[in-house]
Amino acid sequence: MYPSISDLPRLLLPLSKQKSKVLLNLKLLAEKDDFKKARYLVKTNKADIIMEKLGISPYFFEDKLYPKLILKTKNDEIKEFVANLNKDVLDKVKTKAFREFSQNAEKNMIKLIAPNIHGLDIIKKTIMLQLFALEPVHILLLGDPGTGKTALLKSASQLHPISSFGLGSGTSSAGLGVTVKGKEIINGLLPRADRGLCAIDELNLMKREDYAYLYSAMEKGYITYDKADKHLKLQTRVRILATANPKGDKFVGRMTETLKKQVPFDTALLSRFHLVFLIRKPGIQGFIHITKKIIRDQTRTINKEDYDFVKEYIAFSEKLNIEFSKKLEPEVIEFVKYVTRYEKEFIIEITPRIVIGFIRLAKSLARLNLRNKVTKEDLEEVKEIILNSLFLRKK
Repeated sequence: MYPSISDLPRLLLPLSKQKSKVLLNLKLLAEKDDFKKARYLVKTNKADIIMEKLGISPYFFEDKLYPKLILKTKNDEIKEFVANLNKDVLDKVKTKAFREFSQNAEKNMIKLIAPNIHGLDIIKKTIMLQLFALEPVHILLLGDPGTGKTALLKSASQLHPISSFGLGSGTSSAGLGVTVKGKEIINGLLPRADRGLCAIDELNLMKREDYAYLYSAMEKGYITYDKADKHLKLQTRVRILATANPKGDKFVGRMTETLKKQVPFDTALLSRFHLVFLIRKPGIQGFIHITKKIIRDQTRTINKEDYDFVKEYIAFSEKLNIEFSKKLEPEVIEFVKYVTRYEKEFIIEITPRIVIGFIRLAKSLARLNLRNKVTKEDLEEVKEIILNSLFLRKK
């Protein structure tokens, strides 16, 4: 990009105030040599410069403006330079936006999880943390029809960079696992969500042949296929978010033993979930609370850019290595002792998986806020989540 004689008159002319102002914004973000090249391209009319928006909706997070070069020539060298500079600037703007977003990450993120479902705040918060877990955290939403379970799953699958969503009964011949037709290998929900979120609706309708796939994915992080001359091993390092209806379709009664009999899974499967939430239709007071929220929040608008921003934010957060200090060990031990005393009141058994889920969710909370250490405050928030999942009646 060397100046030609024909460029000289343009180089001598001053830029408009608007373009000069935008270039000043670029100067703060670009390398010195890159800025000089960009200024030359704008002055010689080989490129224009504008302020662009990320496109985030005001309801979700304050939108950000950034300088962007618009190519006005077919020169391949200039085209490559403009593309690389625009990418570098956008990356810096997004990184800065991520840091700002992290200051109120919980408040902002929760707005995107099933925004049309009012209530279920603790469950929404748990799903939010699951999105930020690098290690498996498996969650089961067990409850009555018409309580918003499916909407929660669909919303979560839209937010994670890697996800799959489908019915437990299977939306394709592959079901949850894998099938082979001739030379074609067809992946089901589990392998399609490797390193991400696998959202399974109506898990109680799961096909018998899919049980082995689900067990293996949840425990080992891979599944195998051995039929005829095909021997496959597929990675399924997933976080399971599943829903299920009780036996008889709707829970009846209030006593723990009565509710346990209506759970559609045996202990072998139920124990593989780190958290199980029992969801029932709200009573009169619950409906009044929900009605008030609907009236308050009816103006909310969410767009594709909001979801894209969160996906990139999650990917950005995954670069963090979260430390769980041994100093926090007594807190976890005391909490486990406490819940163990009330085990008879739960629909699930207390196993080491509860402890694993506790630690992983605490790490997720730190990652959500772009912190590299778990704090005591993180533990307190996760305690509330676990207690809400375990106790059918508040203590």
